[in-house]
Amino acid sequence: MAKSDSFFIRAKVDVNGLNYAQNSIDLGAYVDALGKSVLRIHNVSVQYGSPTVIPVGPNNDNGMTAYQLTTQSQSEMVDATDRSLISSGRLVVGTAAAGNTAISDMPDLSPEMFRNGYLVAVEQIYIGTDSAAQAVVDQVSVVLECTVETLSQSAAMALALSQQ
Repeated sequence: MAKSDSFFIRAKVDVNGLNYAQNSIDLGAYVDALGKSVLRIHNVSVQYGSPTVIPVGPNNDNGMTAYQLTTQSQSEMVDATDRSLISSGRLVVGTAAAGNTAISDMPDLSPEMFRNGYLVAVEQIYIGTDSAAQAVVDQVSVVLECTVETLSQSAAMALALSQQ
């Protein structure tokens, strides 16, 4: 399998309150199943909120904003049993009555948790976000560390079909 040097793909999605929001990420420059070219995602780094936004939870309650990367367009958050899920996680903010705030970043699933990352053979993936109780940030951004690899045409096509 031929490998390339790693490179980075960046994307973001604006949080839409308590409603699911999604943007597509075009991989057409890297992925061509007929041409045997696939993308391997080695690492997903997540930034919650604009650079100057401080995550804030509701008083005496919790707020949460979650993200997911999928190989198929979604209308809501999916769990790890959904075959389109590449990566997911959440930022939870809780504020106690005394005014103490706790912030927890919880990755659920990431390509770096696997020995060889995550192979993608579709020309678009999707970044989605949703919130519970209260949105705690205004956007979610990701940086994907990737390489391009060559598979046999039949293997690349089989992978592409399994991810649609």
